[in-house]
This record gives sequence, C-alpha cells and structure tokens, in this order.
Amino acid sequence: MTSHLLSDLPFSDFELPGPVQRGLEEAGFTHCTMIQAKALPIALKGGDVAGQAQTGTGKTAAFLVVLYNNLLRQPAPEKRKPNQPRAIIIAPTRELAIQIHRDAQQLGRYTQFKLALVYGGMDYVKQRSQFESSTDILIGTPGRIIDYYKQRLFNFKAVQVMVLDEADRMFDLGFIKDIRYILRRMPKPEKRLSMLFSATLSLRVMELAYEHMNNPKLLKTETDKVTADKIHQVIYYPSNSEKIPLLLGLLQRHNPKRTMIFVNTKRSAEKLAAYLKGNDYKTALLSGDVPQHKRQKLLRGFQSGDYPLLVATDVASRGLHIENVSHVINFDLPQSEEDYVHRVGRTARAGAEGDAISFACEEYAFNLPAIEQFIGQKIPTGVIDAELLITPKPPAKRRRKRKKNVASHKSSERRRARRKRKQQPTKRPTKSHKETDGKED
Repeated sequence: MTSHLLSDLPFSDFELPGPVQRGLEEAGFTHCTMIQAKALPIALKGGDVAGQAQTGTGKTAAFLVVLYNNLLRQPAPEKRKPNQPRAIIIAPTRELAIQIHRDAQQLGRYTQFKLALVYGGMDYVKQRSQFESSTDILIGTPGRIIDYYKQRLFNFKAVQVMVLDEADRMFDLGFIKDIRYILRRMPKPEKRLSMLFSATLSLRVMELAYEHMNNPKLLKTETDKVTADKIHQVIYYPSNSEKIPLLLGLLQRHNPKRTMIFVNTKRSAEKLAAYLKGNDYKTALLSGDVPQHKRQKLLRGFQSGDYPLLVATDVASRGLHIENVSHVINFDLPQSEEDYVHRVGRTARAGAEGDAISFACEEYAFNLPAIEQFIGQKIPTGVIDAELLITPKPPAKRRRKRKKNVASHKSSERRRARRKRKQQPTKRPTKSHKETDGKED
C-alpha cells in the first residue's frame, strides 16, 4: 500500500483479537488506510457504517477486520443451527465475490471460521455441497444466495454481521429487489451489525442504507474528487472511423504492459478484439456471456502478463482487483458517469499512478458533460495528429458458433434409426394352427 494512502493509525491501537492481528501482520498490514481509520473506530464498537472510498483503498480489509472481530468477541446464539451463517457478505459480481473470499481466507486463516462461496455460472452442485456442514460466513452474489435459500439449505436467522459491497452496482445490475428480499429475512437492523461500502454513494443507495441499517454513519475519504489524484486523465475527439487507428497509435506510443480497454456492447468488444489480434496484440476478451471457467482463465492470463490487453464490457469494470494496471482506455465513453469512475478506478490503485484515456466519438460524446460534472473537473483534451492515426491491418477472423439445425438434426436421428433397424436380424413369425387353415403335418 502506497505510503500517502496510509494514516498514522496502526492496527495495534485497536487491541484486535490475536487471530485477526496475526492475519493482518502476515498480510503485511501495519497501519490503516484512510477509510479504515474512519470506519474501524465506529464499526468495532458496534456502529453501522456506510463508507465511500475510491477503489483500492482498503474497503475489503476494513469490513473483514470488523466482521472477524465481531464473530470472535460476540458468541453465537445458543440455539443457532449449523445451517445458519453468522455473517453474510453480498457482492454484485462473481469476480468480486471470489476476490473477497480470497481476502477473507488470508486475513482469517487463524480464526477457524468456515467460509462458503456461492455465485452463478458454474459449480452448482459443488457449491451446494458446502452447506452439508456448518457455515459461519457466507460470501456470494444475490441470485445464487436466494436460489440456495429457497431450497432451505440455510437461513438468515442467526446473522450477526451483514456486509453489502459495491452497493450502487446492485442498482445498475437490477439486483435491488433481491437485496431487499435478503435483508428483510435477517434479524432487525438494531440486532445486527451492518456495513455498506462503495466507490460512490448515490441518493438511492443512502435510501437503502437508512431503510435497512441502524442509523449508519456516513463516511467519505474524498470530498472534492471521486477519481484518484494520480490518474492522469485525457480525452480525444475522434470520428467513428478514426477510433481504431487512434487506439493503435496510442498503444504504439505508450507501449503499455497491462491495459484494460472498455467498450459499451458485446458486439463492439468482439470487433475491437479481432482488430487488435489482427494487428499483432495478444488480447483477452471479457464480456457478459463468457463462461465462468473461461473468464477466470482469461483474468489469470491478464494478471500474469500473458495478455497485455484486456477488452471488456462493463461486467469487468466493477469489483476486479488487478494489480499494476498501467492504462485504462474508454474506447466507448460510458453512458453512466458512475461507470466512468469505476472504469478509471482500475488504474492508480493503492496510490500508484496510472493513465485513463477516453474517446468522445460521434456516438457517445453526449455523455461527457455529465461525467465531468460528476467527477468535478474538466478532462484535459488530447491532440490527434497524423502520427497517432495508424492504418490498421485487417481484423483476425472470428470463430462463429455453428447453430444447430433442429430439422436436420431430427432427420439425422431418423436415418440412424432406420440403419439400426436394417442391421438387426429379422425373425420370421411362427404360424399358429389357425393361420394354417386347419392343415396339419
């Protein structure tokens, strides 16, 4: 963690339980970040918090420390059953849930609490089997949590701690009804500790907080800017036909080692990835319909450096914790100002420096005024010169999935059945007495 993001407050000042302090020390955490320094004094005493902080500033560690402290110091209810989790962490995306689970394992390795991780897209039976034994902490996405809950694999009656991460993304993805469904089945807000964290806190998020939390304390670490100071932002104004030549020119000029390129639609993502591959850039493509196992493989390849470029739709703009992203490029300017904040927040994490480059093209330039108003600053304009516009090579050929023809499939089945019948030996039926018209041998 970069020093300027850290406060002067050491974790040792809180007299945390031994297992938690040991987990922090082994993770290399000695001093609180700004959001941790504001949240921990309140939440460790049992107060609800709703925290706004830039991505990469330690929100996850903040709520995990509080969660483990609460479960270790507050005994479980006497009548608690094994299928009743004591804490629940709700995340909007699979990637964020997986990351939280990984961090929870690291910080809580000496606590002996049993974790369960559930999310959609894969391992349905495997995830379901986690509830065959006792579960202390449940981490997951709303849909899969509700799915297993309705199967009566567990219930929320013994929840002592509730964490809602990236709350505004829940609204963006249409999960708000699911969130309310879950919260209404927990103990009342005054009988549990609740924490809500996000990079942005809108009015609708605060309405949710005051409805389902116990007088939460609103915390902010940045009052003037919602994007990190060390993100160098610039915007270009290309025509639609200039976007790919400009992108190739910028990649050649900056020679970035780890770059995320965001587009607004799956079709645009596929087209752009094909052009990048055709122009000799190893590129990973991440969109909403990529199977979960392939998604995780692509992310590992991007993190390891096998793919220097990652083309993604907004499914990847929230919740991902990828170290050392040097550049974020908005090939399509996002249609939501909050999405802009979360996209560019993939770089300059934990106090590092990074570049955020955006294209305000003919199709999406109208989104710019709202973005600049939201972030409280005017984005500097970049100059497009002839050297920046590189004539692209043809795009790489894209593999297209062959659609099954139902009619031809049925015809093939009928032909196979006829061949099978022909191959079987035929048995001549034995004539009965009646069939021989009474004739006897």
